[in-house]
Amino acid sequence: MAKQGLKARNGKGYKYFPDVLARNHVSDNLLRRNFQASKPNEKWVSDITYIKVEKGFVYLAVIMDLFSRKIIGWSLDTTMTNQLIMDAFKMAVASRNIEPGLILHSDRGVQYRSWEYQQLLLDEKIRPSMSRKGNCWDNAAMEAFFARFKVEALYAESVTTKKEAYSCVFDDIELFYNSHRRHSTLGYQSPNHFETAYEKMCA
Repeated sequence: MAKQGLKARNGKGYKYFPDVLARNHVSDNLLRRNFQASKPNEKWVSDITYIKVEKGFVYLAVIMDLFSRKIIGWSLDTTMTNQLIMDAFKMAVASRNIEPGLILHSDRGVQYRSWEYQQLLLDEKIRPSMSRKGNCWDNAAMEAFFARFKVEALYAESVTTKKEAYSCVFDDIELFYNSHRRHSTLGYQSPNHFETAYEKMCA
């Protein structure tokens, strides 16, 4: 080809650059897999899971207080939007007496990096924390909750609609998990009982 003065027509080289939006509002991992807390409202964790129904999926967002493993906020909907996690957050804040410095840990999902959600944390002086990219073990406490919920409650029922999914979630979290389910990390007490005992000790 050189002797004949010929040159191949090559395509342009391509270099991958991550989407700028995918890097927005990414917080440091302040939790660092330390899932123990010395008092309520010191460390919260949050995540989203899906529930299969007859016509697709519904999505469940949850917030847990690591001190007692209590579920303090949750929201269920047919779409995985910013509003889903914001509703769970608002439930958590309304039910707790929080102070500046509280850590709220999540993964790097687009909902958790949204401006609207980040503003809610800023307004409450909450410190955002995020797992490292693709590392589910950085939010292991939340992953463990979802695993138990699906085995103990969801898979035991025939859930086909959003209404049935909501009923399943409500019954498990509000009527069983928080009030009756015993945790080895809590000395085999339920989250509610553990918090009540702490309040009596501090009184």
